[in-house]
Amino acid sequence: MSGPRPLRAILVASVLSFAAGAGVMRAQQQATTRREPQFENDEMKVWKSIIMPNQPLTQHRHEHGRALVALTDGTLDVVNPAGKVVNTYHWQKGRAYWLGADPKGETHADVNNTKQPIEVIVVELKKDQP
Repeated sequence: MSGPRPLRAILVASVLSFAAGAGVMRAQQQATTRREPQFENDEMKVWKSIIMPNQPLTQHRHEHGRALVALTDGTLDVVNPAGKVVNTYHWQKGRAYWLGADPKGETHADVNNTKQPIEVIVVELKKDQP
């Protein structure tokens, strides 16, 4: 009975190849700077930011204040569109921070110049508080 064995070997090889490819794709995805949405309603938006070394977040702005909880230690530079560092934050794992709304018309990028990923949870309000 030589028929089923080659088919089984081909099937096993195909499944293993697919699993290996999926693992590589997941590792590549995990190695990029990104925002992962966590929760959103009419009052707030919550996301996890993962800022990889030397992979800044794109230029963006925050219309409203936000709370941030550092999941890792890290130093983050805030850079304006001209590439000038306008602020530097030193996050401590497990600590919470408050960041106000960005000045009108200004954008920034978040840059991680360290050797380790920086991970934070951000809770951004959608409305100004009185």
